[in-house]
Amino acid sequence: MSDTSRDYDVVVIGAGPAGENVADRTSAAGLTSVIVENELLGGECSFWACEPSKALLRPVVARTDARRVPGLRRAVEGPLDVPAVFAYRDKMCIYWTDDDQVEWLDSVSVDLVRGHGRLDGPRQVVVETPDGGTLHLNARHAVVVATGTVTAFPDLPGLKDVRPWTNREATSARHVPNRLVVVGGGVVAVEMATAWQALGSRVTMLVRGHAVLSRMEPFAGEMVADALREAGVDLRFGTTVTDVARQDGQDGPVRVGLSQGDPLVADEILFATGRAPHTADLGLETVGLTPGGWLAVDDSYRVPAVEDGWLYAVGDVNHRALMTHQGKYQARMAGAVIGARAKGEPLDDGRWGAHASTADREAVPQVVFTDPDVADVGLTTMEAERTGRNVDVVDYDIGRVAGAVQYAEGYRGKARVLIDRDRGTVVGVTFVGPGVQELLYSATVLITSEAPVERLWHAVPAFPTISEVWLRILETYRDRDRRQTGPAG
Repeated sequence: MSDTSRDYDVVVIGAGPAGENVADRTSAAGLTSVIVENELLGGECSFWACEPSKALLRPVVARTDARRVPGLRRAVEGPLDVPAVFAYRDKMCIYWTDDDQVEWLDSVSVDLVRGHGRLDGPRQVVVETPDGGTLHLNARHAVVVATGTVTAFPDLPGLKDVRPWTNREATSARHVPNRLVVVGGGVVAVEMATAWQALGSRVTMLVRGHAVLSRMEPFAGEMVADALREAGVDLRFGTTVTDVARQDGQDGPVRVGLSQGDPLVADEILFATGRAPHTADLGLETVGLTPGGWLAVDDSYRVPAVEDGWLYAVGDVNHRALMTHQGKYQARMAGAVIGARAKGEPLDDGRWGAHASTADREAVPQVVFTDPDVADVGLTTMEAERTGRNVDVVDYDIGRVAGAVQYAEGYRGKARVLIDRDRGTVVGVTFVGPGVQELLYSATVLITSEAPVERLWHAVPAFPTISEVWLRILETYRDRDRRQTGPAG
């Protein structure tokens, strides 16, 4: 060790949830570990994505739920208390400080180096520190890239001068724009449209395709789109942005040219048009990789394009499943793999093994925190058809369940379960409706455990809860004509 060079078993670049978890696991395996970060520890999720977005959405959804409960409607009339919502958001982001994260790293014996880290050849990372210095980190066993993603902007002239919102501005803004244009139809787009419409903006959504949440079951996007329209969002499909410009100087409104129809004028424009890997300035060229590209990995999260197997990538940067909880799963798996390989231990890399990334392929859970909630895990009908899986599709109206009737007057929701016809196990689940997010873990357990459907008759749901939908799904599956095949609806 010296002031300019340090040796570790493992060097992690990026201190978001994936980076923090892989460093924790390698340290727990007895390896010396260091993490490099040039922003706040906790990354995008803690400060500009998961936590602040859900803090903005929670009052919105709670008020909507309350309006459906007799005896509460009059109590929640009127607008949201915007300053109180912003204060709650700020608290959930710990006021954009990371002192607690620093303390946690210290508690798990992981060193921290602040600064911009880049690869500098095999097992080498060079860090430009905030004081202008340079620190060289040498990894005995592994370097792990966990740098995440950034907003992917369309190629529009003058876009930078418009200062568009990304998820960062949308989740940390301190004023409510009178008019907000949201470009995109994915999770970020529908969640932020939900939040800002309720906070007082007049929101227009521009969706290039013909559905929102197009990677999910079609009914999920349809139900969310209906709710957005009911809330007052101007939702336009088959529309792209052709040009943008600020009017009346840098602080003026944004003129938005469209592929069809008259231009729009808004106070702010949010681009939620996808993500790009945060690897442009990572030194990938020093190890034979292309700067700015995704880091393809094998099922142990090694980057196979790099010789000697020392480079790993976890989280969004490997493009396998771009969600915080899945990045943390990958980090736990990769940490165990790195620890085992460092000790010369054999890997348990069979399906669902301790060193296998099976969930990335078969059981990725996701929640969209809109009204209604959308929660899914495993296959959709589209994926089952594309991959040739032999499945039965079982649909059920969640609003018919006693727990849903108790939950909200006029409850609207739908469940879809995909059952592998050959093995008799659940391989995909989608729930749409108020409060269904808490049903998702049970669905995930069913898929990962591969419990036979016949066993589920012994899992008795409490009455009256929304979880009783599982019993109704089983009854529907039992009683329907087993000769029916293919997706329903």
